[in-house]
Amino acid sequence: IAAEIKRESKEEKMNENEIEKKFSTGVVSATIWKNKGTDKEGKETEFRTITIDRRYQDKNEEWKSTSSMRINDLPKVVLVSNKAYEYLVLKDAE
Repeated sequence: IAAEIKRESKEEKMNENEIEKKFSTGVVSATIWKNKGTDKEGKETEFRTITIDRRYQDKNEEWKSTSSMRINDLPKVVLVSNKAYEYLVLKDAE
């Protein structure tokens, strides 16, 4: 009997996690995710990850997301990245 191995997609894994904060400017955004996992000793722990994406409309005018940026998006990437970093650093300082 062959065992089925399910490979989770990036979207499925992100759906298990919780959005903590999102910073957007135009179509570029940085999302801070609250993740749950286990540490080396097997204890439950939380950690944060950040995704940066750009929204666009495809040929059918449906909204999609991509992690590919255009040159004009880079200043916006810097802005939302700095805001995400500032939020995380100040949050840890509390």
